[in-house]
Amino acid sequence: MPSVLAWFQCQAGAAGDMLLGALLDAGAPLRPVQEAVDALGVGRIRLTVRPVRRGGLAATKVDVGAPAGQGTRTWRDVRELVERADLPEPVRAGALDAFARLARAEAAAHRMDPDDVHFHEVGALDAIADVVGCRMALHALGITEAVCTPVALGGGMVRAEHGLIPVPGPAVLELLREAGAPVYSGHARHELCTPTGAALLAATVDRWGELPPMRISAVGLGAGNRELSEVPNVVRVVVGEPAPAGSGPGESGGGSVREQLLVETNVDDLDPRLWPGVLAALLDAGAADAWLTPILMKKGRPAHTLSVLVDADRANPVRRTIFAETSTIGLREHAVAKRELSRGERTVDVDGCAVRMKLAYLDGAVVNAQPEYEDVAAAAAALHRPVKYVLAAAVAAAHLPTSRVTSDDGRSPPARS
Repeated sequence: MPSVLAWFQCQAGAAGDMLLGALLDAGAPLRPVQEAVDALGVGRIRLTVRPVRRGGLAATKVDVGAPAGQGTRTWRDVRELVERADLPEPVRAGALDAFARLARAEAAAHRMDPDDVHFHEVGALDAIADVVGCRMALHALGITEAVCTPVALGGGMVRAEHGLIPVPGPAVLELLREAGAPVYSGHARHELCTPTGAALLAATVDRWGELPPMRISAVGLGAGNRELSEVPNVVRVVVGEPAPAGSGPGESGGGSVREQLLVETNVDDLDPRLWPGVLAALLDAGAADAWLTPILMKKGRPAHTLSVLVDADRANPVRRTIFAETSTIGLREHAVAKRELSRGERTVDVDGCAVRMKLAYLDGAVVNAQPEYEDVAAAAAALHRPVKYVLAAAVAAAHLPTSRVTSDDGRSPPARS
């Protein structure tokens, strides 16, 4: 079964109808989605789809027509509805996961047992239809992996069944906290992310980040109810085939690509004798690399730019180290794409002396070889030869074919074609 990737862009937050609209706009057929909702057996719930514009963008708006007077439902009630419905198993499992997460979040907010949670607005039929409909749309599109940007949550106050509550609401915060989702307030002072939207994202998204390498097959935009002046009120989904790193034009054999953060700051008031210790501390904190660049600041002040390359999930210890070890009070950060060759190690023989080598491969061939200097110096002393002779001999030996080559994970590097 081919992999199908969905990337959700939630700069205006997320709601159940917005996510469903985006998936339908991306090509999910309405009929099986409607049939999945009908399978709940709770009366006629009609999904209607219409084109709208939000902030100048053409999008799809989903309206859910549900019978009134259904009252509130507990997690037990919703679970029974979904379990007895005639649904594909992935749809049922995904819907139950979303509602289980929502029940845990509401229970944490109200300090009660999840089975006793009354879903209030979320237990309404339109919200249940959003969850089941979204899971059916994902199933119909064959989505096997989902990625999502940081989620805008909004601000201000919103009126719920028991009165005014601050935005973001407690259930939204708990849902996205449990999912490890990156969040921010966004540009609008409205409720941008609803509990239903947060529950669907938490149950659907495999990882969080910007648009990954992919070959795009469809793009869909799902519209929210209101028009916002600050940001187009849409969720965008990009659907396609995951593309391996280095698969673009002219990139074959050019190494793998991964995203990292480049963290920088300018410092003009730190004793220069401290910098070696700062760099060592940053590497100990998880930085992939750290370096200094001499610069000239305003009024002719000499200074340094400290640059640190780090994986996003290791960035917090690096930030804390910079603030603790230097005099800076602010950092600049931006994502960068790092292209790197596959690497390995080899031990070569120089006139009977073992020298360890760090190697880099391009299309299975060694293109860079760096010996361990301590081994070179020891071999030079043992052989009574100049260090430069042993260094050159070790590099030359590293480029020769050998069965003793190992990669970082202990496997042989790719064979040269």
